[in-house]
Amino acid sequence: MATQGGDRQPKYQRIADALRNAIQAGEYGPGDRLPGENDLMATYDVARMTARQALSVLQNEGIAEARKGAGVFVRTFRPLRRRGIQRLAQEQWGSGRSIWSADVEDRTLVVDQVEVSEVPAADRIAAVLDIESQAPVCVRSRRFILDDKPVLLATSYLPADLVAGSAITQVDTGPGGTYARLAELGYKPVHFREEIRCRMPSSDEAERLGLSMGTPVILVCRTAYADDGRAVEVNEMTLDSASYVLEYDFDA
Repeated sequence: MATQGGDRQPKYQRIADALRNAIQAGEYGPGDRLPGENDLMATYDVARMTARQALSVLQNEGIAEARKGAGVFVRTFRPLRRRGIQRLAQEQWGSGRSIWSADVEDRTLVVDQVEVSEVPAADRIAAVLDIESQAPVCVRSRRFILDDKPVLLATSYLPADLVAGSAITQVDTGPGGTYARLAELGYKPVHFREEIRCRMPSSDEAERLGLSMGTPVILVCRTAYADDGRAVEVNEMTLDSASYVLEYDFDA
């Protein structure tokens, strides 16, 4: 078989390359079933393990996903565009809309696994919020599901003395969410900073997000600041990288 890399390339890699090229050429579209192990064994005259390795390459790259008892399919990718600037505008949450409404358009969003608690601040959180280590913080942990697929885990940390008695300490924060409630308390967010990095998920993250093997996660840590420069919230988010496009649109 004549492929890039020649005979020095392992057979399973050459098969994976051929399948990838076929997907890119449109021979297999999103949701289409790829040739199974038996098909690849017959087509390329290879052992089952070689065929299995070839399909694993595509799964590890996030191009394909295995469905138990059905085979390996080209991953369907309808990206969720996270509009990093528009979603945080005051006109968004200040008018009672969720910051998520800038991203989801007409798609169905569900927030589940909501937990609210008060715990001692870890050193990294205390340092950003400029409070004493182990000082109490209000912790809001949520999972976001879009079109029946988990896409995001988010955990917010706020100084407990700042939000005590407010709806922020409840499961439902009300219209406009946490930022609208902070504004009512006199700590309206006027500036945000986000730090972004990527890594492979922990086993718990992979399970809660329903990630296919080989799918990395995007970590976004956002800090919200009030007008006096005080940090009033730290939000640590874990995104399914296969579900997101991060979009930043701003003037020069």
